[in-house]
Amino acid sequence: MSTSEYDSYRPPEPEGGRRKRRRGGRGGPSGPDGPGGRRGGRGRGGGWKNRGADGNREMPMVEDVEFTSYYGRPIVKAPPWGDEIGTYLFLGGLAGGSSLLGFGAQLTDRPGLRIASRMTALAATGIGGAALVADLGRPERFLNMMRVVKVSSPMSLGTWILSGFGVGSGVTFAIELDRITGEKLLPLGPLRKVLHALETPAAVESAFFATPLAVYTAVLLGATAVPTWNAAGRNGLPYVFVSSASMAAGGAAMALAPVAETGPARLLALTGTAGEAYAMSAMRKRMHPAEVDPMDDGEPGNKLHRAEKLLIAGAIGAAAVEVGARVFAKKLARSGAGGVTGAIAEAVGGAGESAGVGKRSWKTRAVLRGLSVVSGAALAAASAYTRFGVLEAGIESTKDPRHVVEPQRARLEERRARGITDDSITTGR
Repeated sequence: MSTSEYDSYRPPEPEGGRRKRRRGGRGGPSGPDGPGGRRGGRGRGGGWKNRGADGNREMPMVEDVEFTSYYGRPIVKAPPWGDEIGTYLFLGGLAGGSSLLGFGAQLTDRPGLRIASRMTALAATGIGGAALVADLGRPERFLNMMRVVKVSSPMSLGTWILSGFGVGSGVTFAIELDRITGEKLLPLGPLRKVLHALETPAAVESAFFATPLAVYTAVLLGATAVPTWNAAGRNGLPYVFVSSASMAAGGAAMALAPVAETGPARLLALTGTAGEAYAMSAMRKRMHPAEVDPMDDGEPGNKLHRAEKLLIAGAIGAAAVEVGARVFAKKLARSGAGGVTGAIAEAVGGAGESAGVGKRSWKTRAVLRGLSVVSGAALAAASAYTRFGVLEAGIESTKDPRHVVEPQRARLEERRARGITDDSITTGR
């Protein structure tokens, strides 16, 4: 009898050689209802299943292994998105929040905050749009996406949202630029009155698209098959992005606008910090541990940890500036150099002396101004780290098949535990 190296895995045969099995199985009648029949034999304790340790049970040829994927290849293909998309995610939220702040500043007569917010909105839209086109490779690809409106596609709707927002932001920016230059830079002629008459409609139109611009990217990420993005989208990523946009817009306004006018920006920033901290924590708790791991490890985890630290530091600084602005409201009040010119001077230069204000107040204004700039920059950086961290965590989650398989198995067992076994997702045992 020939032997091979695999014979060591073969169980010992019983004395007298192997026993022949009849179609009905071992023992009992072979009828359809008997224990050795079709019904009984394929159930417990009989039939074609070899049971027992007497040599009739087949032994596995290899040890039990943990399933990963075929040939160790990723199950889900990683999206080819880099820093350009991360930049667009951050600047889109910044532009949306800044547009809302600018519209509110217009209604409440805060020229410094209005100018800073509108300029920030247009600059963020322009740079973010350029980064998006750079990722697409050719500008005509962006234009081709505008040939149709597909309601079921977040990318299609996002193209129209960005375009509509850009139109309103461009008009308000042109109006502010014309005011700053004393109506001399832009050769508008008789069209100047028409342009200024469009200020309120353009501000309303821009504010209408502001919130969708800040949040649609979260819906876009959640609609993909990337494990971490998909799970985050189902468990509150849009709330994280909306809060992050509020924090970024409030922080940018704090850094660019006069302290006396940035009360709404500070409140928006503080609300955004609280909202992001809560939404991020709640989202993590609802996600599977295998889906959260990429957000805690590696470079994505480092970015999200930095975002938490900057968020806390910026929130403390913003709260301190808010208290100081209320306590020293009289010292911060401007007089003499008023109007748009005075607002611009303080917005870009900080704490210039105003007529009628005591010389001793410059130290208080300088301290509050410096703290406002540092806190605002920290909040904006925290928002950027959040967007980049979420983006990179999703890309990392596609590299390990465990991030795909384990959450799917957990959802499968959960549905079976609820008794759902007759649909196309869960099959019965």
